Amino acid sequence: MTENEEPLVVRLDHLVLTVRDPQATVRFYEAVLGMKPVRFGEGRLALQFGNTKINLHQAGAEIAPYALRPTPGSADLCLITEGPLDAVRRRLSENGVPIELGPVKRTGAAGPILSVYFRDPDGNLIEVSRYEDQAGS
Repeated sequence: MTENEEPLVVRLDHLVLTVRDPQATVRFYEAVLGMKPVRFGEGRLALQFGNTKINLHQAGAEIAPYALRPTPGSADLCLITEGPLDAVRRRLSENGVPIELGPVKRTGAAGPILSVYFRDPDGNLIEVSRYEDQAGS
């Protein structure tokens, strides 16, 4: 790509998590992170947040085409919040989700972030971050 060329890709629309129990995954992400469960296609499940979604594939019943080695617990996701990290930490505590690390300073796609790490029911590493330049972090 040359300096003046527009990128071919401009944003993430969705990603797919392979999970052991889609209903347990939905309950977790809805309760802990406030994502909205949605059904689409022929009863498929996804989690909606903003203009992005996470589609769910049940391990052993993946929908083609799928990743070469779809495996529960193999994802490492960074999600951005605009609210205070204290609210994230409180929600984790209220739902009995242990914080694995954080808050710690990291570097996000657009600059410095402050992050909290924890795991979902399949063991995926979830990082919820807030950009440091936002007031009241």
